[in-house]
Amino acid sequence: MKMMKSLILGSAAGLLAVGGAQAADLPLKAKAVEYVKICSLYGAGFYYIPGTDTCIKLGGYLRVDVAAGTNSVYTGNTNGVAGAKNRLSNGYTWRSREDLNIDTRTATEYGVVRTYFDATFTWTSGGYGATGSGLGTTAYDATGDKVAGGSLGVYYAFIQFAGFTMGKAVSQFSAPWTAYPGNTFDGLVGGGGTVTGVNQFTYTAEFGNGVSASISAQDPTQYYQAGVNNIAAGIGGGYGSSDYAGTVAPDIVGMLRVDQAWGLFQASFAAHDNNAAYYGVNGLGVNPLAGPGDKWGWAGALALSIKNIPTGPGDTLNVQGVYTNGATRYNIQDLASAAGSATIYGNSSLPGALGSVGIGFAPDSVFIPGSSQELVTTWGMRGAFTHNWNPNWNTAIYGAYAAISFSGNAKNYICGGVAGCNPDYNIGQVGLITRWTPVKNLTFSADAVYTMLDQKYDGLFAAGGVVGKPAGLYEAKDQNTWQVLFRAQRNW
Repeated sequence: MKMMKSLILGSAAGLLAVGGAQAADLPLKAKAVEYVKICSLYGAGFYYIPGTDTCIKLGGYLRVDVAAGTNSVYTGNTNGVAGAKNRLSNGYTWRSREDLNIDTRTATEYGVVRTYFDATFTWTSGGYGATGSGLGTTAYDATGDKVAGGSLGVYYAFIQFAGFTMGKAVSQFSAPWTAYPGNTFDGLVGGGGTVTGVNQFTYTAEFGNGVSASISAQDPTQYYQAGVNNIAAGIGGGYGSSDYAGTVAPDIVGMLRVDQAWGLFQASFAAHDNNAAYYGVNGLGVNPLAGPGDKWGWAGALALSIKNIPTGPGDTLNVQGVYTNGATRYNIQDLASAAGSATIYGNSSLPGALGSVGIGFAPDSVFIPGSSQELVTTWGMRGAFTHNWNPNWNTAIYGAYAAISFSGNAKNYICGGVAGCNPDYNIGQVGLITRWTPVKNLTFSADAVYTMLDQKYDGLFAAGGVVGKPAGLYEAKDQNTWQVLFRAQRNW
């Protein structure tokens, strides 16, 4: 009996050992593969990031530009060597750019959390400039990108959560088309810009039926400071130089928008603090520790977009009007060449004149030692009509206008009663663009724009001495310029 029990136990142990060995030789069960899944919550192009409930969308474009008749792409030729119209001026400028944007969204109990980032990598051909004053010698312009160089630009970087927008985004003051009511030209006057976004903290309330309102605090230093100019020489001291103190207050922006199937209406307002430093230079000179007090300026704008007008399916009309007092950049936006100044040279038949010149200058305010700031007033408008010939072709005609006026005191500070001196000016622009889209997301366009400077100076005055122009007497005269942009762009 004992022998039988030993055999049974031994056989069972052997079977268990063999079974264990065979089990050890079996392959382990593979871990489930996490495939990328489509996220349909936020429209086409979104996918779930594997292992998360966050959706992501990648996008961007590759663009090639050639601009004729300019030293820049594509903001106008109203100053520098482009405005000089001499042998240093480029016949064309070339640019290649890649844009990358990343959009993420996550649904939470407080609503959607969104982040958005948009950056560009750009290579632009350079130009030539005078190394000294007058006709001088020339050297390669350091602003042009070198052989293996280029430049990185951050357009947008913001977070949206529970109605708040925090970071670098389009100003709430600007119409949804910013500087592009129907064009590709960057330099339109007549309204706000910040095509590349401005740092802000904004709350937006949605009331339903397409009605919304926003209140925003945004940083003025990068795009909205046109200048608080110290006419340091006193009466008749010319334009002087900008004399900012440290930033003490953000711009306060309010916006009301109605967005419907027929189009859009928007009203916006901005308050802008002009904070000057010292009457003297860097705290030296007259009243070394004193300066003019801060002075708040403001801007208001109305914008209207009408869709599907009777001229054809998809045709649109976009118009905008703006008025500013001490907040010039809300009219003559940051990418407009005339945002800082316009100095355009031309020919003259006036005896004794080396040529002609038109000058326009638009700061936020001017002052002299011992005075308060005198705010500069502007008004302007811009608009475009776009017609679709068929699904592959469309044409837009667009235009813009801005008028800049100085107070009596400001004119006296700048001119000192000199006859023929008047810093007021107007600038107008008109353009035509045609686009061809042979296949989806690939567009070729040609955009031509003509700019007219209506300046108010009169007679002969001393100018030149820079960018290949000899110093001497020039005739004050209205000027005009033109540009043409050819663009190929592939969106993805």
